[in-house]
Amino acid sequence: QVRLLESGGGAVQTGVSLRLSCAASGRTFRSYSMGWFRQAPGKEREFVASISWGATTYYADFVKSRFTISRDNARNTVELQMNSLKPEDTAVYFCAANKFYSRTAASWEYWGQGTQVTVSS
Repeated sequence: QVRLLESGGGAVQTGVSLRLSCAASGRTFRSYSMGWFRQAPGKEREFVASISWGATTYYADFVKSRFTISRDNARNTVELQMNSLKPEDTAVYFCAANKFYSRTAASWEYWGQGTQVTVSS
């Protein structure tokens, strides 16, 4: 069992940076792939970034080097650094954990409650 709690969302203006953090419980954290997804109103949940237990990273094409995912296995945390935010980045951002990497939300086993990110122009 893995429990996830996101923090760090907020309302910002275009071009600003935000850092999202996800705290995980469970002694097997380091064996899981961790990911970030987002869901905008009226849209499906979409893949943003993922990092494997070995720190291999994957990103959605729309990230275009603006976002960086990282993890600290000693602290059981995963972070998403988001730079140059745009209005289209507005969404609820979810932290997720799974035994394997996937870009499909339905494949991920554990989810946090989500944190709202709102970017205004």
